[in-house]
Amino acid sequence: MSEEGDGDGDGEEGEGGESDEPADPLDAAGIDPVVPESAADAAGEAFAEDDAVRAFLREIAADVRGDSSESKQLSAILYRVSDLYDSEEQTSPEEIYLNVRHIMRIKEQGGIER
Repeated sequence: MSEEGDGDGDGEEGEGGESDEPADPLDAAGIDPVVPESAADAAGEAFAEDDAVRAFLREIAADVRGDSSESKQLSAILYRVSDLYDSEEQTSPEEIYLNVRHIMRIKEQGGIER
């Protein structure tokens, strides 16, 4: 009768990483992955166009970009953050956060399952 509640039968078979719920470092750390309402409200506010800030962030992004996938990811994140200061771009801090979180989960899983 307890097997009906498990959904996966014998718990030992799922130890090979085949669990329906992948281990999430944020969940393991007890961090709520939901964007707080205050942050979501701030995401609706427009960032003032600022060429100096945008250029500075993109310069840092170019400096940290290297051959490793981690440095390329950090560089891409910095470029996305710099888009907040460009009136031509349509993005928000919440969008950037959710996108980065999705990318990190895919990376943790070893890639996109096809």
